[in-house]
Amino acid sequence: MTDTLLETVADGVATLTMNRPEALNAMTPDMMPAALDALTRFASDPEVRAIILTGAGRGFCAGGDVKRMDKAAAEPTLEERVLGLRQRMEVSRLLHQIAKPTIAMVRGPAAGAGMSLALACDMRIASETARFTTAFARVGLSGDFGGAYFLTRLVGTAKARELYWLSETVPADQALALGMVNRVVPDEKLEAETMAIAKRLADGPVVTLGYMKKNLNAAETGSLEDVFDLEAMHHSRCSQTEDHKEAARAFVEKRKPVFQGR
Repeated sequence: MTDTLLETVADGVATLTMNRPEALNAMTPDMMPAALDALTRFASDPEVRAIILTGAGRGFCAGGDVKRMDKAAAEPTLEERVLGLRQRMEVSRLLHQIAKPTIAMVRGPAAGAGMSLALACDMRIASETARFTTAFARVGLSGDFGGAYFLTRLVGTAKARELYWLSETVPADQALALGMVNRVVPDEKLEAETMAIAKRLADGPVVTLGYMKKNLNAAETGSLEDVFDLEAMHHSRCSQTEDHKEAARAFVEKRKPVFQGR
């Protein structure tokens, strides 16, 4: 753990908070390795059933710290640069693939790699102050942390190219219309709304939700036959869970099921 990334777990919900509010939570060298460590632990922790990623203060994440980019003590080789960046980018992969729901709680700017991290999550709950921008073209960079992958799938290839090349800022209401975010709520209700959704997911059949996520991820790139095969396997697996059996009993008894995540 590091001071630039705060971690809490309560009621089945883990919250990771990027913690550099004075710099709109721009990334530091230790922030993403800490996030990678936390997500790896959360993946196998039965006490964690849903994950929230957010930023401290008035912003989500401004992406890479441009001021630090010009102050490197020693210029790494291309191979070292590629390896280091690729390792940090594993955070986006885990947010997208970890078999638990992930939610980005976005207030204020989500720019560059910060936007990519938000898009990597399964859901995005935004306050009315949220705004998104690829930002990369403004600093002569092509983009990282999977932004091109996620944005293309959310808004389509034509709009994704426009947003990358022109680096225009997308306010919360437009992001909702484009399908970049799931909900927009008043700023003062952002935490409560996001936590309510995360708690609802955490109280759900977490094993089943994980298999749903695998199906939905496969549907992004797989063939119809591939998705059929996965659905058949995962549906059959879920039919053997205690949560499914509990849900069936609850249906017969006309009550709300109590899921245990197994």
